[in-house]
Amino acid sequence: MPELRCEVERVGTRLLVRVIGELDSSTAPRIRAALTKCLVEQPDAVVVDLGGIVAATNAALSVLLVVARQAAFWPHTPLLLAVPDWRMAQTLANQHGRTPIFSSVDDALDAEPRDHTHTLGEVLLPAMGAARRARYLAVEACARWGLRGLAPTASIVASELVSNAVKHAATMTDLRFTLGHRFMIIAVRDGSAVLPHLREGDLEEVTTARGLLLVAELSHRWGCAPAEGGKVVWAALRRP
Repeated sequence: MPELRCEVERVGTRLLVRVIGELDSSTAPRIRAALTKCLVEQPDAVVVDLGGIVAATNAALSVLLVVARQAAFWPHTPLLLAVPDWRMAQTLANQHGRTPIFSSVDDALDAEPRDHTHTLGEVLLPAMGAARRARYLAVEACARWGLRGLAPTASIVASELVSNAVKHAATMTDLRFTLGHRFMIIAVRDGSAVLPHLREGDLEEVTTARGLLLVAELSHRWGCAPAEGGKVVWAALRRP
């Protein structure tokens, strides 16, 4: 079994991930999981140091493309690749297109920070009033960003995400609204590591997951990701 490990270090407002070992089809899920957890923290950027890896095939490097696309969509965090090997850098450039690639970790850490994104958030108690507060914050966010027409949908989605967190996690809940170029992202972080899922055709599951069905129906896209001490469930609403 090939060995691969990811060492994470916070450098200022960024997270540096040193990937060491052999990258192939069997170890690719490890790097994807590690990078996804870093993205959940929503740093200024995630810098990936690829100086210590050996890629079994060029196709194995495509896992970085998958993560970069996810990062661009949610949570809108830049993924910066530090690649000292010029051959690997060329391969990645051909695969990744617009993903920034640097010849050293220092250059990646010194790169210009991302554009400021508009955010609104609040930590909610696991109480009955949490869903009502989520609806209020959704309306406030839409009004602040000139998206009043999106307020009814945002209110429902935020309320259902928070209600699910209160019911199933019963922990403090961090509710965040983020305004992107094409979407408004609603994200809820709680203290349970159990990831939500829907099983089509399972009546009992559909009944208990009514909130997620609404979220899936009303949003352009939704997803979930493990986080330190819990998970994040998010939904993207297309801006009018």
